[in-house]
Amino acid sequence: MSATRAQGVGFRSERGPILIALMLATGLVAIDSTIVATAVPSIVRDIGGFESFPWLFSAYLLAQAVSVPIYGKLSDMVGRKPIILAGIGLFLLGSVLCGIAWSMPALIAFRALQGLGAGAVLPVSITIAGDIYSLEERAKVQGYLASVWAVSSVVGPSLGGIFAAVGFWRGIFLVNIPLCLLAGWMLVRTLHENVERAKHRVDYAGAGLLAASLGLLILGALEGGQGWAWTSPVSLGIFAVGGVLLALFLLVERRAAEPVLPSWVISRRLLGTTALVSFGVGAVMIGLTSYVPTFLEGALASSPLVAGLALAALTLGWPISASQAGRFYLRIGFKATALIGISITVAGLAVLALTAAAPSVALVAASCFVVGLGLGLVATPTLIAAQSSVSWNERGVVTSTNMFARSIGSALGVAVFGAVANAIYGQTAGGGSNGPAVVAASGAVFVAALAAGVLTVAAVLAMPAVRAGTKDAGGEDGGGSGEPVLTDAEDSSR
Repeated sequence: MSATRAQGVGFRSERGPILIALMLATGLVAIDSTIVATAVPSIVRDIGGFESFPWLFSAYLLAQAVSVPIYGKLSDMVGRKPIILAGIGLFLLGSVLCGIAWSMPALIAFRALQGLGAGAVLPVSITIAGDIYSLEERAKVQGYLASVWAVSSVVGPSLGGIFAAVGFWRGIFLVNIPLCLLAGWMLVRTLHENVERAKHRVDYAGAGLLAASLGLLILGALEGGQGWAWTSPVSLGIFAVGGVLLALFLLVERRAAEPVLPSWVISRRLLGTTALVSFGVGAVMIGLTSYVPTFLEGALASSPLVAGLALAALTLGWPISASQAGRFYLRIGFKATALIGISITVAGLAVLALTAAAPSVALVAASCFVVGLGLGLVATPTLIAAQSSVSWNERGVVTSTNMFARSIGSALGVAVFGAVANAIYGQTAGGGSNGPAVVAASGAVFVAALAAGVLTVAAVLAMPAVRAGTKDAGGEDGGGSGEPVLTDAEDSSR
């Protein structure tokens, strides 16, 4: 496979239009993750279904998470361009249908369709960046893509609030239409691939079993202790059926000609450890994004805007460090860079946990910024190390597995942190409306997030000490041949 490439990173370079298109596509997913929440009261007033509105988020996250590994494999088989365009198309269709939804069940179903589109857009965007940019350039590109999340963390809630204020909540979905069309048009015009055509045997059975099993297991983690008790028949049944289907999936994959999730994705030491790191990143992120706003609003009576801006410091720190990660891993290696990053992350989490009893908006924002700086130096080098250890026809599944591990970390984090907070709320009169209870529960969650960060240190330490080689990730001619570029003391396949 070859892709159009040119020297330089930025909007004015020959690859600039592709980068802009990838940022637009990423922005669709990023904004959608924050814009809906502020409009929920308006949605419920219009179409009802208050008891079901949490599914607006769960259905989206479920569909996105379970489809990511499948899209990654397909992008390795048929190319990135058709898969990301299909994802944008599904997201566009889901957005249009959400904009005309007539009931809460219909809106939830259409949100799931959006999630299926998002499942292709995010990992394939990152994979394309890995294809067309060299190892030296990828960190800067990841900084560009990460900056989209920083902007979206402010723009999303603001747009949602504006549409809700004018009584037109459907606009939060319809605004995606021009963005989808623009991103798709730019990719069609600027992204050119020459994929080696070969006959493939699509692993339909494996894809179906993977989606069904993971969907049930993630559903059980998201809704356990919330929608139903952990020990209820519903909860136990969901986990049991999910476990059986997962076991069947593993059996099917052993015989599949082209398994949708090859065993080597986990068995190779570098890929397995970087997936564990991504899992930890997902858990830490969800702990802060879920509880920092609640903490500030409940403990200090801060407005949602102030709480949101304090949390936005997390996504401001990430792109700053991500864009500079290349300077570190080219000199000291991927593992050493990630160790620096996770150390900074743990320090920020420790400050947040230790000062929870004396809440301060400025201190929380500063802690979130530090955590973001650390995560940028963890997530970026570990992802790039994983991408750079494989050839083009394996990069899609490796990238999607890394993204999927982050989603699983977030899902499990929601379950664990929710259980920790609910245990404290259940012992206090007034529960979540009681200020001291909110402080205690949030502090306990921050301690749990700190524990997740410490466990992630172990995953980073387990990484092989590989370094970037001298050969470009896309081959000597920059044509995207995708030869591995990792060298040094340990073989990344172990």
